[in-house]
Amino acid sequence: MTTRETDMLIVGAGFSGLIMAMEARRRGLSQIDILEKADDIGGTWRENTYPGVACDVPSHLYSMASHPNPEWTTAYASGWEIQDYLQGVARDENLYDLCHFGQTLHAARWDGTRWQVETTEGSHWSARFLVSAIGALHVPNIPAIPGTDSFPGPAFHSARWDHNVDLAGQRVAVVGTGASAVQFVPEIAPRAGRITIFQRTPPYVLPRPDGPIAPWVRRLYARLPLLPRLRRALIYALFELRHAVFRGKPKAVDFAVRMWRRALTDAISDPQEQAILTPPYRIGCKRILSSNDWYPTLARDNVEVIPHGVERIEGGTLIAADGTRVEADVLIWGTGFHVTDAAERLDITGPDGLTIRQAWADGMSAHLGTAVAGFPNFFILLGPHTGLGHNSVVLMIEAQVEHIGRLLQAMQDSDLATITPKPQAQAAFEAEMQERLTDSVWQAGGCTSWYQDNKGRNTTLWPGTVGEYRKRMAGAGLEQYLTSPSSHL
Repeated sequence: MTTRETDMLIVGAGFSGLIMAMEARRRGLSQIDILEKADDIGGTWRENTYPGVACDVPSHLYSMASHPNPEWTTAYASGWEIQDYLQGVARDENLYDLCHFGQTLHAARWDGTRWQVETTEGSHWSARFLVSAIGALHVPNIPAIPGTDSFPGPAFHSARWDHNVDLAGQRVAVVGTGASAVQFVPEIAPRAGRITIFQRTPPYVLPRPDGPIAPWVRRLYARLPLLPRLRRALIYALFELRHAVFRGKPKAVDFAVRMWRRALTDAISDPQEQAILTPPYRIGCKRILSSNDWYPTLARDNVEVIPHGVERIEGGTLIAADGTRVEADVLIWGTGFHVTDAAERLDITGPDGLTIRQAWADGMSAHLGTAVAGFPNFFILLGPHTGLGHNSVVLMIEAQVEHIGRLLQAMQDSDLATITPKPQAQAAFEAEMQERLTDSVWQAGGCTSWYQDNKGRNTTLWPGTVGEYRKRMAGAGLEQYLTSPSSHL
């Protein structure tokens, strides 16, 4: 059995993994390797190929600060264009040379000095640093509904879209009204025979200023690189202002609700249907969605919303909680992803046999959302309390990676072998997060959401602005970590 040695082993080749690799290289690590379960980079944007897949953050903000893209063709980029962008960055930076495709993390064990890692496919690695960049929006969540296996027709999750299925003239049942459904239903409605949407809880769906970016504007961006950087900075500042909605600022909330209600009433005239589509919770409690096509699509004659979840499935018949029976030829799950139960998918063991499952028995927790007490030289990107409701998570990734980069530099300068968060620092951070979240709209807004774990704790979101997080990360250093010098090894 051959074990390959590396300075840093990164698991996942999406935004997080690529940005981390570039930072580690900049900080002088000579050997960096990326394990990727699929056959290409891209993460979320490789996995999700459903019709209409796109980002709900403007293109110029949903891109790396180090690699502005003057060629975005629309204000809100499609999934394929984001994937193309990531592939371009990977080629330009020679990151493909670091990737090992078709390699899935099976287990990682700390042996006292290094991480010993095994993949499902049988390769073995020994790494000084281990970085989880697996992301959250890629493991489909299909609810355990009785009779699911009895459905005779094509059935698939939005993140496993079956492009071989011709929906023309078909009776399509869509379960869920989350971010994916809001994008793919308007795309398939014109050709499907009939679409029936099972909705447990309606979302707030706001319009967005989408549209093509003119070729002459793209040429100008290419000639004057400062312009796309300025556009990114402007969008960032504007989106930071949206945080006022989540803080419950009356003017901001009223403005957002007026935008939503106008979008709804402009498309839907029937008061009864308006009532079905009106959320019974405060705006911001669940993820606020954006689309210019959702409500007009629901007004189509061949689209119907059942305001209940699916209780059971009997062959080709889906039965809602109120007893409504719907015949369908195709079943599409728009039911989101596994997010808060990440520990169940990670077989990571630190010193003295402590597993990540044991460390997270009471819920996910990581100091600054980035490192876990008791697990030396281990970092998580987009970990607990780094999700956002108002801005681009790429900014959060960049703040995390810059923080890790400074730690790597400090370790080099001080000749340190290991680093792990002080337990008291992590406990204080988690206590702060729960205190700030308890009275927030996400916890007290009258809903349950994928932000919460099975105990009702919000382990997903950062409660403040991106600016606050960036400042927090920039000011955090070795004083918050336990270290050991190289002479101990």
